[in-house]
Amino acid sequence: MPQKPVTQPTGTTTEVDTSHVSWCALEGVEVLAQQAVDPSVGLSSAEVTARRESFGANRLAEPEQRSKLSMFIDQFRSSIVMILFAAAIIAGVVGHVKDTIVILVVLFINAVFGYVQEGKASGALAALERMLITIVRVRRDGQVQEVPAEELVPGDIVLLEAGDRVPADGRIFFAANASVDESSLTGESVPVDKIADHRAVVDAPLGDQHGMGFMNTTLVRGRLEVVITATGMRTEMGKVADLISAAEESSTPLERQLDSLGRRLAVLAGLAALTVLVLQTLRGADLGVALLDSIALAVAAIPEGLPAVVTVTLAIGVARMAKRNAIVKRLHSVETLGATSVICSDKTGTLTLNQMTARRVLRSGTEWRLSGEGYATQGVVTTEHGSPVDHETAQRAGLAMALCSDAVVGLLDENGDPAIVGDPTEAALVVAAAKFGIDANEVRVAQPRLAEVPFDSATKFMATFHRVDPDDAASDVLICVKGAPDVLLGRAAFVIDGDGLEHSITDQSRQHLLDDNDRLAAEGMRVLAVATRIVDAGAILTDAGTVADPEFWIDQLILEALVGIVDPPRSEARDAIAACHIAGIDVKMITGDHATTAGAIAAELGITGDVIAGAALDAMSDDELAERVGGIGVF
Repeated sequence: MPQKPVTQPTGTTTEVDTSHVSWCALEGVEVLAQQAVDPSVGLSSAEVTARRESFGANRLAEPEQRSKLSMFIDQFRSSIVMILFAAAIIAGVVGHVKDTIVILVVLFINAVFGYVQEGKASGALAALERMLITIVRVRRDGQVQEVPAEELVPGDIVLLEAGDRVPADGRIFFAANASVDESSLTGESVPVDKIADHRAVVDAPLGDQHGMGFMNTTLVRGRLEVVITATGMRTEMGKVADLISAAEESSTPLERQLDSLGRRLAVLAGLAALTVLVLQTLRGADLGVALLDSIALAVAAIPEGLPAVVTVTLAIGVARMAKRNAIVKRLHSVETLGATSVICSDKTGTLTLNQMTARRVLRSGTEWRLSGEGYATQGVVTTEHGSPVDHETAQRAGLAMALCSDAVVGLLDENGDPAIVGDPTEAALVVAAAKFGIDANEVRVAQPRLAEVPFDSATKFMATFHRVDPDDAASDVLICVKGAPDVLLGRAAFVIDGDGLEHSITDQSRQHLLDDNDRLAAEGMRVLAVATRIVDAGAILTDAGTVADPEFWIDQLILEALVGIVDPPRSEARDAIAACHIAGIDVKMITGDHATTAGAIAAELGITGDVIAGAALDAMSDDELAERVGGIGVF
C-alpha cells in the first residue's frame, strides 16, 4: 500500500513521493485518503499554499526559446559560411576590399533570410500550441470557488460539467452519466464513459482507465467530481510534452553534405594556394607577390554564392509547403522531406476527420448507406445499390435518433466549419436524422421530454419519453431508446423491416441482427441500436402528467435500426497516402485506438501491413522490432 501523507498540527501535510502510485488501481476513497482531503470540504487555503510551494504551478513547461540574437547567429554556424568569412577577412587583408564587401553582404542577406523564415515558423507553431484553460470550479474551505487552472494542486476537488476541459490528472470519485473525449491524448475517436467506482489494473493503458480524468481532455456529457492527483509536468500530457522537448534535433543530410563540402573546399583551396606559392617561389618570384597570388587563388576557389543559392532554393520549398498548409520550422527540413522513406502519422484528426459520422443503417434484411461526412447535415440515404430511400419508411427511426440525443448540430466554428455541442456519437445520430428529413431542433420543441432515463454504463441505454401528439392531452406516449445492440435486442419484441413494416422478433431475426452488429464492428464501426415503443397515456402517466418508474417501460420495444458510426478517413489523406506509395514512401499509422478500429481505418486509407498493439510492442526486443517493423502498418 502506498504511503499516506502525514498530517501536521497546523493542518498542512508533509509532501511524500507519490510519483510511483498507480491511482487508477485505487478506490476513490483510497485516493481521497492518500491526498488527505474531505471531498465535501476540499483543501484549506493554507494547505493549497503549502502544496503549491511543493508542487509548483499547474502548467506545462514551455520549451526553451532561442533568443532572437541566438537564432540570427545560428545562421552562420556552418563550415561553408565560416570558410567564406575567413575568405572575406583574407581578401580584405590583401587589399581585395570589393571581394570582402560582396562576400559579407551575401552572407548577411543569407542570414537575414533564414532568420526571418524560422521566426515566422516559430510564431505559427506557438499559435498552434496555445491550448489555454483559464478558470475552473473547485471546492475549497467548504465553498465552491472559481480559480485559475494553473493554481490547482494535488488534492484539489474539481467540479466539471459538459463542455469543460479537464484541467489536470485526477481520480474520479463522482460521475453522473459522464463521457470524456480523450482523442487529444489517446487518439480514441469515441468518447470514453467515466465510472467513479472503476478500478483498472496497475499501469493500465490510458484508454482503459475509466476512473481517471486526464489534462486537456474534454467532458462532453454529464458531470464529474475529481480529486487532482497530478499537475503540470507530472500529468500524462506533461509526460508527452517532456518526451517532445527531450527529442534531439539532428542535422539534416544537406547540412552534413554542405559541412563536408566546406571542409573539402578548405583543404583543396589550401593545397592549391600552397602549390602556387611553392611554384612561384621556385620560379624566382617575389615572396610577397607569390603569397598574394596564392591567397587570391584560395579566395577565388570558395563559392561565395553557394549559401545564398541553397537558402533561396530551400525558401522556395518552404513557400510551396506553406501554400499546402504545412509549416516548416527550419529551412533545411525541406530537404529532409525529399529524402523521406517512411512517414509515421497519428490517426484522429490527421488521417481522419475527428467527426463521428453515421455511415450505415441496418434494418431486418435491409442495409442503407448515408452519404456525407462529418457534422454537415447535407447527405442522402440510399440502398446498397444506390437507389434513394423513401424517408417515410424511416420516419420513426429518425425521430428516435433526434429525440433521444442531447447533442446540438448545425453550428459553425471559428473557421466556418460544421461544429457541435455535446457527445460526438449523439451528434452523428442527429446528423443521420437530418438526412432522413428530421430536424432535431424542431422536433425537440414540438415533442418535449416528459421523462428521461439517462445513459448508464450498467444498463447501456438511454431513453426519453414524449407525447405522440403534443397537442392532444390524451395522446399516447412515444418512448425513444438508444443503446448497445445486444441490450436492446434483449428487450425488443418487434423489428422493423426495410419497408417500414413491423414483425414479431424471432430467434433467427435476432441472431441475424447480432451478426450484422458483429460485421459492422469488424469494419471498425461503433454500432448503436435505436428502438421505440408506443404506450397508452393512461397506463404510463400519473395524474400530474409525469412518468412513474420510467425504466419499467423499457421493454417490449420495437427495434427500429442498427446504426454504424465511424470517424471517417479524410479523402485528402487517402489521396496523399496513395501519392506517397507512388513515390516509394511507406506510411504507418500510430494511434491509441482499438486495434480492430485502427486496422479497418488503415485498410480504408490504403495503409498495409500488420496491426500491433502497444503491449505486444513493449514485449518485443530491439532486434525483433527491427526485423518486423517494415511489415507493420499500424502501431
